[in-house]
Amino acid sequence: MASLRDLGLSEYEARAYRALLDAGPTTAKELSRASDVPMGRIYDVLSSLETHSLVRSQSASRPKKYVAVEPETALDRLLEDKLAELEEQADQYEGIVDDLTDELESAGPVEEQFWTAAVGAEETIDLLVERLDAADQRIVLVAGRSSAQFDLGRVGDLVAEHLEAALDRGVEVSMLMTPTLVETLPPSVGERYAETFADHPDFAVRTTDGLRGTFNLIDSAEVCIEVANPLNPGEPFAMIDLKDPEFAADVREEFAPRWEEAEPLSIGPS
Repeated sequence: MASLRDLGLSEYEARAYRALLDAGPTTAKELSRASDVPMGRIYDVLSSLETHSLVRSQSASRPKKYVAVEPETALDRLLEDKLAELEEQADQYEGIVDDLTDELESAGPVEEQFWTAAVGAEETIDLLVERLDAADQRIVLVAGRSSAQFDLGRVGDLVAEHLEAALDRGVEVSMLMTPTLVETLPPSVGERYAETFADHPDFAVRTTDGLRGTFNLIDSAEVCIEVANPLNPGEPFAMIDLKDPEFAADVREEFAPRWEEAEPLSIGPS
């Protein structure tokens, strides 16, 4: 059940405000009795409510009387204060993240082999975008068949969003696909990529025949291999992430001539 405490008031403050709504203009002594707030605390509570602009006082009267601000106005003011507090906290957390990002930067490139895997559509996409976000220099996406990465919908949009973020931080992005795959993609896919990436100097798409499977090459140390769902090839089933500079170098060596021989693709709308 919602409570005034959810918006930042203490238990005593919430009791006093509710009692004032029922009592109308009243003195601190009378309010103490009506709200069960101890007399030794009631003035501090009223002072705090005035600070929040939830209570108005009549100083000319003796003894001094207090009246509650209308509930709609009071709730709007509490909400405004809470939102300002949350915004300040968000700024503080962003500053902490910036500081920790510099502090926790990896000391050097990965030299030892390490692999991990994710199974399931959601887990696969989570691993993929995590590795896209880890790229510092270059991302290569190779697709020889239908893949959710290049399709419509939430997954394709999510991948596009993280690729755009990579471009913004100076990462080169190259896509290599088969002409057959390009032909199967809806026109809106090309339009989306054209609107987002076509004019970016660090983004390029080419096509070539004879590609098998779908994988991503991250910098010079990591390969993400997509395993398709056998019952639905357009849906990811698993992702194998292999951190191995030697293997990644072999993959790049195989990729380089394919890229040079491939045909640049115009991804703008026809």
